[in-house]
Amino acid sequence: MNLHFTAISRGKRYSPNHVTNDARIFQLTIEELEKHGHSVTIYDEDEIRPELIRTPFIFNMIRGTRSLHVLQELEAKGALIINPTEGILNCYRDNFATLLPAANIPIPSSIVIETDKPLPEIPFASNPFKVWIKRGDVHAIHREDVTIAYSFEELNEIVLEYLQRGIHSAVIQQHLDGPVVKFYAVKNTPFFRWYFHDSTKAIPIDEDKLKYLAALCAEVLNVDIYGGDAIVTSDGRIYIIDLNDWPSFAPVREEAAKYIAQVIINKAYAHSMKFEEHTLPTI
Repeated sequence: MNLHFTAISRGKRYSPNHVTNDARIFQLTIEELEKHGHSVTIYDEDEIRPELIRTPFIFNMIRGTRSLHVLQELEAKGALIINPTEGILNCYRDNFATLLPAANIPIPSSIVIETDKPLPEIPFASNPFKVWIKRGDVHAIHREDVTIAYSFEELNEIVLEYLQRGIHSAVIQQHLDGPVVKFYAVKNTPFFRWYFHDSTKAIPIDEDKLKYLAALCAEVLNVDIYGGDAIVTSDGRIYIIDLNDWPSFAPVREEAAKYIAQVIINKAYAHSMKFEEHTLPTI
């Protein structure tokens, strides 16, 4: 059975320095679906409206709240959304910082704050002062959206700047020393790739543990196509510091696209089996 999919690309403002990379993994995925005989209609997240969508099979790279609301409306009508809207929202940093510790997944000590409230005491600030401050919703759009503060006063200035930009929540996170590991994965497939962000700082790492933690993050946050970042400390402990719904997969995108497309196809077939053909949800 050949299927028709709706593909919704990421708005350019949500791909700082990665517009081309994000567009390329999306296009490669579409090409893989077409190789399997399926057809795809493409929209940008800024142009989608519920009345435009005519298929119950939708995959997307969206980030913005307006487009998320559109997809939530379609989900309520029975559409299959990949990644699910719940997963996209769960990857917002304020949710990430709450959900993962509750599932015993190690992340640096974190505090979720409201930007219109006075700053709380920061019990994990190092001496000298050094903490990360990250906007609480979508991933970084501007340089200040993920940055280090070297004093309580600087931290407060960044939070006030967030408030002025209409960012209502933020995550203050402990700084941990250690190299950054980047990883990419596709749920329920053998695909898992990782590398040190700076190869000159590579240290021994428990690859099985990293793979396990990444897969657990995907289960807890409910994402199928994902990647992230982790810190490896000098004693070998691994802390997840970020989890992205559908990253660019830039170093491995040709290989990743094949697995992404297969997951999309498998989930669409499984979804269609829930309905007799004549009762597939009309979107």
